[in-house]
Order: sequence, then structure tokens, then C-alpha cells
Amino acid sequence: MPNYMLFLHEDQRQFDGRSHDEMMRIIKEYGAWAAKMREEKRFVGGEKLTDDAGKVLRNKQGKIVVTDGPYAESKEVVGGYFAITAKDYAEACEVAKECPHLKYGGRVEVRAIHEL
Repeated sequence: MPNYMLFLHEDQRQFDGRSHDEMMRIIKEYGAWAAKMREEKRFVGGEKLTDDAGKVLRNKQGKIVVTDGPYAESKEVVGGYFAITAKDYAEACEVAKECPHLKYGGRVEVRAIHEL
């Protein structure tokens, strides 16, 4: 079966103001969802990314330029990702619908992974 990336987009402020206990409960939800994906033999990988926007490299007239992350005018970042296996986009999207990220105001981008 093909693999798909689920990019977890979020507003950096989406978890502001939550207590430590609430954050731990939310983290456990993500862990439980990942465990479910493992049980279903769908889980390929996944990680939480740091809260910064990262760096972007571009080739500008033969010179590689490094700038701050891709979201200069926005507070949105890719907060993490999951890689899953599914038979097609429709199935990958059905799996993604259960991701806790959607429950907390984030959005999930589903992309097929091209096998090299």
C-alpha cells in the first residue's frame, strides 16, 4: 500500500492558556491515536516539531539563501506530522479525520509519498 504524509498545521497560539494537566491529556490523545495506527498496521512514523517556523532554503540566481520559516505573515506552522499507509487518498483522508489535531483547531494536509 502507498504511504501518505499527514502534515499537522496549527496556529502557534492554539494551545496557549491551557494548563499543564490539560496539555498532558491532549498529548496522551495524540499518543493513543498513534497507537491505534500502529495496531492497524498503518503507522509509518511521526513526530512533534518544535514551535518555531524553521528555515527555508531557496536558490536565488545561483546563490542559496536561508530565511526564517515559510510563514512570515502568519502565525501558522507545521507542528508535526504522521506518515501512514493507506490504499488511496480516500482512505488516507478517512484515517486523518480521526486525528486529534482537528479537534483542537488545527488542519491536516494529506499528501501521497512518491516512492523513489
